[in-house]
Amino acid sequence: MSDADPRTQWNTLDKDLNRISQLELATSYASRPLVAPGIALAFIVLAGLGAGVFFGSSAMNMVVIAAAAFGAYMAINIGANDVANNMGPAVGANALTMGGAIVIAAVAESAGALLAGGDVVSTISKGIVDPTAVASSDVFIWAMMAALISSALWVNLATWVGAPVSTTHSVVGGVLGAGVAAAGVAAVNWPTMGKIAASWVISPVLGGVVAALFLAFIKAKIIYQDDKIAAARRWVPVLVGIMAGAFAAYLALKGLKRIVKIDLETALMIGAGTGALSYVITAPLIKRQSEGMENRNKSLKALFGLPLVISAALLSFAHGANDVANAVGPLAAIVHATEFGDFAAKVTIPTWVMVIGAFGISFGLFLFGPKLIRMVGSQITKLNPMRAYCVSLSAAITVIVASWLGLPVSSTHIAVGAVFGVGFFREWHMERRLKKSAEGLPPEKRIAPEERRRRKLVRRSHFMTIIAAWVITVPAAALLSAVIYLLLNAIVG
Repeated sequence: MSDADPRTQWNTLDKDLNRISQLELATSYASRPLVAPGIALAFIVLAGLGAGVFFGSSAMNMVVIAAAAFGAYMAINIGANDVANNMGPAVGANALTMGGAIVIAAVAESAGALLAGGDVVSTISKGIVDPTAVASSDVFIWAMMAALISSALWVNLATWVGAPVSTTHSVVGGVLGAGVAAAGVAAVNWPTMGKIAASWVISPVLGGVVAALFLAFIKAKIIYQDDKIAAARRWVPVLVGIMAGAFAAYLALKGLKRIVKIDLETALMIGAGTGALSYVITAPLIKRQSEGMENRNKSLKALFGLPLVISAALLSFAHGANDVANAVGPLAAIVHATEFGDFAAKVTIPTWVMVIGAFGISFGLFLFGPKLIRMVGSQITKLNPMRAYCVSLSAAITVIVASWLGLPVSSTHIAVGAVFGVGFFREWHMERRLKKSAEGLPPEKRIAPEERRRRKLVRRSHFMTIIAAWVITVPAAALLSAVIYLLLNAIVG
């Protein structure tokens, strides 16, 4: 029997247990960053296994299995990057919590993709490359595989550095680079590429101008009125009607292609009818909600909160309906070419391929989306419900205008451009008020120009990072795609 003091034994045991608990805590903390990539990897593997169930595991069908895995990887990256543009303003304005935004966006994105997702995609995305210039279905399959891998890698890199980029332009760049590597420069439809390049400038500028105009209207007609509540009762139902009409036209034009084909004139009529109905319904609701509210800006934020949440959900639905093909378009083309050997026709996206896209976007949003949501919502400029509402409204209206003009625009560029537009308008408006208030003051009491420069309301570092990412997205994805195509061709050839 040991003569050691029992108290010493207990003290030693307590110290050992404490060390073990600290080790467990450290292990848990160190492994936490690996949870999200682990879940993402599991989904990618399941997508490949699911494709194997449909196609078997023959040598050619292994290509489809690999393409399904990369399609899932692309969808995850779209969820991590692109969806932030829809939910970021609502979160930044404190109209939604991060968790609420992720749940709403996941449901709306999946519903948009599965219920109204585009059912037909050109085999060589949007006429960028001439199909007759491609030598064979094998060449086409490897070109599409390279486009899929390169665009997914580029969007992943952009998410990692915190830059919201266009997944549409990433896919376009991927198809361009693989097409040039496979069929030469002459195979590229350069007029189409010219339109896409023009959209780099037109999309964000148009989105920013529309958002700034709506913010100027809200400031003039509501915020700076003596009786803010009376002004809100008059104009908030009008703004909600405009929002409802814009989204109805947007969804009719872009999100219902699977159900029925609607031209621009019909979509505008649907939008006008929906907007009028929304005004009739909203006016008494706003009047009732505003009763007893104090005559200050905080009350106005409450009135804009619910419309902002609804607009964010509608944007996510439309995004899922319109952009899911970015993830699964090249995958659908590979599946079609593998099954039928035909790569010059229109391709119907199979349901199981659409499911990979929809669930991949939701997983990407849930696992990696908060970083870009914070960037768009609060790190570019400060948003409140009125400013965020202008961003959402601008996104819907700008897409309709661009469709009317026949321009291939990016929802990412429009939404982020609208955030910048709101921020730069606030800077201009603040500068104007400072100059006006300084009139008649002695020079020593005026704010120095250096101090005014420090009070910028848009973070220039984020502005330059995002603009640089936008400019290099297509060439970077194209170069990466060309390199991947040549590597794949060397390995399988």
